[in-house]
Amino acid sequence: MTAEMVAPAWMHEQITAEEYESWSEEQCAGIEVVDGMVVVSPSASKRHHRLARILANALDAAAGPEWNADTDFDVRLQDVPLTNRRPDVVVYRADTIDITPTRPEHVLLVAEVVSPGSETTDRIVKVDQYAEAGIGFYWRIEQAATGVPLVYTYVLDPATKTYREGDVFTGVLKAAAPFPVEIDLGQI
Repeated sequence: MTAEMVAPAWMHEQITAEEYESWSEEQCAGIEVVDGMVVVSPSASKRHHRLARILANALDAAAGPEWNADTDFDVRLQDVPLTNRRPDVVVYRADTIDITPTRPEHVLLVAEVVSPGSETTDRIVKVDQYAEAGIGFYWRIEQAATGVPLVYTYVLDPATKTYREGDVFTGVLKAAAPFPVEIDLGQI
């Protein structure tokens, strides 16, 4: 069995931003593009989606009218080679809601809910990519065996384009940055 029998040929060739933009929403759902190569993400669990939705809803409520928090859309980190990431939660400037693609300069915070199979990407690769793109805050949510997630927060150092570790939360998230928010993580 050849690779072409398992996956379409376009998954084995580097794609450009123009090619990606010509695809339908259905073709773009569930994938990310890293250095021009399509990366297929396995479907996330219901717990994963619920956690992302609860987090997005709480951040949206805390953000005020200048910021929106949403799930499930691309953030264009670079055009050449094309790198599109699809964070679980994105807090972005409200006045950019109709601008596509969403760029790092539109984004204040990205959050990733770690799932089996995404550990290395969410803990190492995406941290570096989001920092290099200049996104101010990164939150990584670990689904702990106890059932109550852990939230690791990171703040960008613009001079070095790296994140420094912030607070770690479990049970109730009471973060002040980038704006005050309180989220009961036990409701998952």
